[in-house]
Amino acid sequence: MERSATNLVHRSPDSTGSRPHVIYLAIGFPPAAKSSAYRMRETANQFAAAGWDVTVVTIRQESWEREYGLDHTLSAGVDPRITIVELPLERADLETDIRKFSAARSLRPRDWIYQQRQQSLKLFPEPVFGSWRPALEQAVLRLHRERPADLLVATCVPYVNLAATWRLWQEHRVPYVVDFRDGWSVDVINGGEAFTRDSVSGGWEAKLLGDAAAFWCVNEPIAEWYRERYPDVAPRVRVVRNGFDRDSIPAEPHRPDPGAGLTFGYLGALNLPLPLLKATLEGWHAARESEPLLAGARFEVRGHVGAGWAREDNPHMEALRAAAADGVTFGGPVPKAEVAQAYARWDALVLMVTGGRYMTSGKVYEFMAAGLPVVSAHEVEHDAATVLADYPLWAGPPAMDAAGLAHAFRLAAHKAVETSDADRAAARRTADRYARDTQLEPAVREVTELIRSGGATVSRQAAGEGHQ
Repeated sequence: MERSATNLVHRSPDSTGSRPHVIYLAIGFPPAAKSSAYRMRETANQFAAAGWDVTVVTIRQESWEREYGLDHTLSAGVDPRITIVELPLERADLETDIRKFSAARSLRPRDWIYQQRQQSLKLFPEPVFGSWRPALEQAVLRLHRERPADLLVATCVPYVNLAATWRLWQEHRVPYVVDFRDGWSVDVINGGEAFTRDSVSGGWEAKLLGDAAAFWCVNEPIAEWYRERYPDVAPRVRVVRNGFDRDSIPAEPHRPDPGAGLTFGYLGALNLPLPLLKATLEGWHAARESEPLLAGARFEVRGHVGAGWAREDNPHMEALRAAAADGVTFGGPVPKAEVAQAYARWDALVLMVTGGRYMTSGKVYEFMAAGLPVVSAHEVEHDAATVLADYPLWAGPPAMDAAGLAHAFRLAAHKAVETSDADRAAARRTADRYARDTQLEPAVREVTELIRSGGATVSRQAAGEGHQ
């Protein structure tokens, strides 16, 4: 790996140039230890498999070490034909070395953060990442000069990727796909509108979706939101669920041994509301006291808990440590290569997730594919509940309070010890349609056929002329 004169990092295979070229704006691509990295990796791999030369644009690995860290085992699954360009971008607010602080930040840290946010908003309506706009725009223009792009795919967040997408469309009419995943104008946590159509963000969203060759999101409620908000875009909206990676699932579900004590597991980022975590731990405590099958049970919590300095010292960690007497342990993140091993030693799973009908959580697919009972700690009206509705080992309905969760833990314990191997296999089959490659391959094939036909550029070129 060598740094060029422009301070970009390239990890590039040999390329003949005979294949069509796609630039993929994927901030959080492996080895970034982000949940979105799995979707990004599979998207890039599917484009490579469909006959494209893929250039991924992300940020340098040192920047991810400030946030959720790195998982180099993720990179092992990246198609070797893919080129990765790492931009020298970072979040200054996550710097922890006080020797690098300016006087303004040292003396007035809150004012400093406010000024940083205001400067970003002047460039793009995203307070943390708006300042990245110039570097992203210049990067895609440079890459297009070096090797003309036939397509650009932008996955959000950050939404500032859309500025670079628009710049390449405006100057070179490179057709593009927007992968919003969770959406922008829809508040996936609280429901409803995140911003109005006449706001600055609303203007950006409308013009980007208006000229997009395709628009992807992760579930039907979000897709329906955008079909209703932008009727002209509706034919180009496609649901591409996150799904699960086949290599993350053990060959066979773990066979429980009640005599040795059952083990429940949670795997995922702990960026959920503290009251939800506490209610789950209280429900676990109550279930252990009232259910003989859970008397010696363990609850292993694995995943990232906070970013930067907050990884070890935050209220979530305090709550987990306080529950140690109930057999609760926290083991930190699980490298991608070891995820299947984690599922292989658990008897049941706990799905803790925030949000409501617009939120799904990528882990729900993986949990189902593992063939284990699932305790749902989330709102009743949640898209994860829609996905789990026909899963026979679901200990539903979902709950957000300690009493409801205690009942779910007891039910899951009985499902764990009473379900036959044949029924476990049948439960796993309900998840087959959610395999990540099964979700992404048709979407990529659709876009590939559209670009090859020339429809994406010709049909919308006139519409794009008026946007500034």
